Amino acid sequence: MSVPERMDAVTRESLNIINALRRGTVPGSGLGRIAVGLEVEGRAISQQLDYVAGGGGDIKCVRGDYGSGKTFLIARALEEAGTKGFVTSHVTVSPAQPLSRLKSVYQQICSGLRTNDGTIGLKGILDTWIYQVEERVIAVKGPEMDDKGLEEATVREIESALSDISRINSALAAGIRTYYLSNNAGDFQLSQAAVGWLSGEPNIGREFKAKAGIRGEIDDSIVVPFIRGLVRILTGAGYRGLAIAIDEAETMQGLAKAQRDKAYANLSTLIDGLDRGDLPHCFFLVTGTPAFFEGPRGIRSLPSLADRLSVNSVDGYPNPRQPQIALSRFDIKKLSQVAEKVIAVYSKAYREVDRTRVSHRFVKAMIQKVTSRFGGRVDVIPRLFLRELVDVLDKCELYEDYDPWKSYEFDAVQLPEGLRAEEEAAIIVKF
Repeated sequence: MSVPERMDAVTRESLNIINALRRGTVPGSGLGRIAVGLEVEGRAISQQLDYVAGGGGDIKCVRGDYGSGKTFLIARALEEAGTKGFVTSHVTVSPAQPLSRLKSVYQQICSGLRTNDGTIGLKGILDTWIYQVEERVIAVKGPEMDDKGLEEATVREIESALSDISRINSALAAGIRTYYLSNNAGDFQLSQAAVGWLSGEPNIGREFKAKAGIRGEIDDSIVVPFIRGLVRILTGAGYRGLAIAIDEAETMQGLAKAQRDKAYANLSTLIDGLDRGDLPHCFFLVTGTPAFFEGPRGIRSLPSLADRLSVNSVDGYPNPRQPQIALSRFDIKKLSQVAEKVIAVYSKAYREVDRTRVSHRFVKAMIQKVTSRFGGRVDVIPRLFLRELVDVLDKCELYEDYDPWKSYEFDAVQLPEGLRAEEEAAIIVKF
């Protein structure tokens, strides 16, 4: 395929999707083009985002076994949040960064900030906000102001805007003020330190805190006020809110009891803050396995939290508006639908797929072959199946004489390479 000088957006997005599938990862954009079976859940989340954009605060838990598509769903939700004007961040809970340490979670939130317009990180958000302040000053005072006059007027406007944040936390306001003044004065070392401190990074020097008039560090007790202040800044910069995914919450079950109890207490604190209206414009997505929601080491060990996130009995009509969205396992029908969507995306990325070679019959046979390698466990194969499908599509596009019916072979006894630990474990449990 010859790459045009100015590649159109659809082709670029299509290539991004195919490139991610080759690597076995979730694409960064265009997820709606390959999503299947998530229409009802997607509408429920979209409605929640609209509510949060209007000033509300909300949370949604996504429950499912491995292979049910939890990570895909939250990635799709964050993508939609971005299109609605939200700033997003994806946090992965782990033993090294557990929910029992809210400061660690806050650091991940700040380092993972993304917007649909390409802004990345807290510094970009602050710069956008300050730019908006300067634009308002110029609109009122007139474009004929000199640099000194603009700086003085902007400082006064920022001080006025920071008065709300000072009521939330005076240290947060001082850090933002120091960032602006040092950045404007060309002291980039100090402004970088300010961004680091505001992001919760450790080991920020005493010099910064002395110049900013700040004492102490960001700790778990002030994380919620800092998140609220952060949201105040980003909404002032023109964004609709903050959408945060807290992924793989089930890892908290492996913590020692004291840490586990604190992690669940922290999650309960966030929910209470949302319900009280302390976190307007904030939307949290939390993913976990059924054991996290129902097991003895899960949230049931804190009855008050389990009660907040409980759902009514399932009668065959899942209600995604409840605190939890329960995802079913992937099946052959869904895999077939995804395959057809990927083929359509591939046709946009390169050229029309030769459906005489990659026919519906071939795709069906390929699914049967791949699933046989996993003892029929369709739920553990989507990632590897799509990698193999893209490989077949590549070879058909590159070689006119390639016949997938003759060339596509595998060893039904040996497990394929590239398995993740949880995929291998799922197969071992099956056998």
